[in-house]
Amino acid sequence: MKNILFSHSYFLRFDPKQWITGRPYPPIGTLYAAALMREKGYMVSFFDTMFAHGPEEISPALDDKQPKLFVLYDDGFNYLTKMCLTNMREAAFKMIKLAKERGCVVIISSSDSSDHYEQYLNEGADFILLGEAEQTLAELSEAITNNKTDFLSIAGLAYKLDNAIVKTVKRNVIKELDSLPFPAWDLVDIEPYRKMWLKHAGYFSLNIATTRGCPFKCNWCAKPIYGNRYNSRSPQNVVDELKMLKEKFGFDHIWFCDDIFGLKPGWVNEFANLVEKENLQFKFKIQARVDLMMEEDYIRDLARAGCENIWMGAESGSQKILDAMDKGTKVEQIYIATRMLKKHRIHPSFFIQFGYPGETRDDILKTIRMINELLPYEIGISVSYPLPGTPFYERVKSELKDKTNWTDSDELVLMFRNTYAPAFYKQLHSYVHKSYRKHIAMAHVKKLLARPFTASFFTVKKALSFLYYAPAAWVDKQKLNSLENTPV
Repeated sequence: MKNILFSHSYFLRFDPKQWITGRPYPPIGTLYAAALMREKGYMVSFFDTMFAHGPEEISPALDDKQPKLFVLYDDGFNYLTKMCLTNMREAAFKMIKLAKERGCVVIISSSDSSDHYEQYLNEGADFILLGEAEQTLAELSEAITNNKTDFLSIAGLAYKLDNAIVKTVKRNVIKELDSLPFPAWDLVDIEPYRKMWLKHAGYFSLNIATTRGCPFKCNWCAKPIYGNRYNSRSPQNVVDELKMLKEKFGFDHIWFCDDIFGLKPGWVNEFANLVEKENLQFKFKIQARVDLMMEEDYIRDLARAGCENIWMGAESGSQKILDAMDKGTKVEQIYIATRMLKKHRIHPSFFIQFGYPGETRDDILKTIRMINELLPYEIGISVSYPLPGTPFYERVKSELKDKTNWTDSDELVLMFRNTYAPAFYKQLHSYVHKSYRKHIAMAHVKKLLARPFTASFFTVKKALSFLYYAPAAWVDKQKLNSLENTPV
């Protein structure tokens, strides 16, 4: 019987910071796989764990659908699944056991299972799909349906054969992304997503992937699913999906969840032309590199298409650290890109990373100074997080003892030996945020003083926040100074 139940292992409730933030996105990687298998004649169903209280909630779906294949297929486009959080791993192990108890063949695809396939197989999974998994899943499902027992010819698999773990040859990535069907959006109950977004953000956002992979080679960045090859959908294909989603769900905003948006020459210009031609009205955010924000025509096209926020991997204000990361960018490019985006009324936001090996107090101060001078729209601060398959991981893996992954996305524990103790970096996270907010408030105080009678309520509110953030930043700095000499 060609019956597949899809699910994934990300539970929003198990990630307290993200639950409080309340801005969840449907697992489109899972929905892509479900759409492809349905196109190939399989009866597919989907249990969404996003809002579930625990893995046990999969049981009624298993009992009701009685699938031959249970496919735990994580969303490889979402950075939260790439973090390989142990809360989600443990939930996956529980779902594997529940499915095996009901006689299902269990197939897993995720960043974490690609990195730790032995653990997943030892917990009862039958097959791990390594790397980009849609084609592997299709070939494997066909073989199982036809009662075949030899899977060695299927690329991109890990499984047990005679109690030994076997890995088949690497699967090549899909180059023609337009050949894939749109994600199976009809399988998702979109209302809980809409409700949470409206409650916490005041608008409703959905996610779309226009590309797969990233050709750049930052030495800390893991790419276990889509790798270093960069393949892109056509602008027309993306606009067709946008039109469908606008009609079906009436979104307000889109997160283009590519690692790098619009890298292909001319792509953004064609996309902006099509958005204008179709009269699509929406705002969106993307992720990009600062060195791609040097061309004013490119930024102008992004603004024309509706881009309102660009998250850039600034990482550090120290050129020494950027070079150590093999980032391939310059600090001055961060300054140029930020100012150019603001000129075109696009919000520049920064990903910042502290704790990279060799980072000193001077490097940290350079990063803080850069943030406070440029005042990005938002900042996301993390500490260096070693993941398998990266040169950075190989460098520090001998120092990873009992803990090799974070429990949830807010844990931010430094897991290897560095300049300062882990408690210092946790406090640094708090201080940098408050210092940044203080400088934002100071900028609004200047606006208020310059135009006291025409200032907006927003400006007044932000200016008044200085009364909180100035002393709060001072207190946090004293705590940080007290931790500076804590034994590592």
